[in-house]
Amino acid sequence: MPRSRMPLRTAAALTGSLALAASLTACGGSASSADSDDGAKTVTVYSADGLKSDKGDGWYDRVFADFTKKTGIEVKYVEGGSGEMVQRALREKTNTQADVLVTLPPFIQQADGKGLLQAYKPQGSDKVKGGDKAPDGKWTSVVNNYFGFVYDKKELPEAPKTWEELLDARYKGKLQYSTPGVAGDGTAVLVKAMHDFGGKEPAMEYLRKLQANNVGPSSSTSKLAPKTDKGELLVANGDVQMNYAQSKSMPNLGIWFPAKDGGKPTSFALPYAAGLVDKAPHTENARKLLDYLLSEDAQKLVSEVGGGFPARTDVKPTDANAVELAKLMTGVEVFEPDWADIDKNLSAYVDAWKSATGS
Repeated sequence: MPRSRMPLRTAAALTGSLALAASLTACGGSASSADSDDGAKTVTVYSADGLKSDKGDGWYDRVFADFTKKTGIEVKYVEGGSGEMVQRALREKTNTQADVLVTLPPFIQQADGKGLLQAYKPQGSDKVKGGDKAPDGKWTSVVNNYFGFVYDKKELPEAPKTWEELLDARYKGKLQYSTPGVAGDGTAVLVKAMHDFGGKEPAMEYLRKLQANNVGPSSSTSKLAPKTDKGELLVANGDVQMNYAQSKSMPNLGIWFPAKDGGKPTSFALPYAAGLVDKAPHTENARKLLDYLLSEDAQKLVSEVGGGFPARTDVKPTDANAVELAKLMTGVEVFEPDWADIDKNLSAYVDAWKSATGS
């Protein structure tokens, strides 16, 4: 990919998960067994949103269906913001419900730091570059991605170019970004701003000014694109994979990358990183699913179906989406965040943002 997740992404609403949550609670008695699959032909995935489509045509929809067809193992799915999924898994640590956890950085590092993951190197992970996986096998990227913004192509004749443009009064009440510390992409706003403005203090000063135009908090990044497509918003944050997939059914949605005035547009990788949950109730099924997510068959569908970038470096898609995505990233300077620093200081960065914006 050319991206990773400063890992981050959306939030509070657990799409379609209420019934599942109830069923998981009901079967909680069997969830404490660390290595036994107790004969169950299921695997439960907790994931950041963006790879599953409401229309049933997303990458998860396709690969989960193919996986079930090949193995007979049913995939149960719960989604939300990256931070939300980590917190949910943490709350359930004494009665583990999830088998696989998928989040954007830095939340996958956070999950590892909280002891939520166990080492497993899926088949195919040797083809994933070193920066997109943990050396000890605690997690590996399954879909690569990049941070970006969206704009309303109908209302704006061309995309904004700089952060400074967003301070203009025309964006008052027409700009929104998801909540840092809750959503992976929202946290990514902090990461990119600190990079582009040269540090925490100048970044927070900018975001303080931007707050005058900001609609307010949003736990889910994925909900901002439809608002932008409809003209309720002119600009919102997002990520390339999710927004590119959404743009297929949202004709007014455009993707762009802010630059600091006088600088180049920048972005960074925000991969979907997957890990085997510690004491997963269906460990062997989870290993099989992780193997399948990194199989050549699944990776070849990442751009064609999911609108993202394969995590495996040996998979080189040539479909129309892959060509368009490569063009989209042309001229964008991709930097690599210091994820260790972000993981260590995330709470301090989020607190600084809250103080600067009054959130």
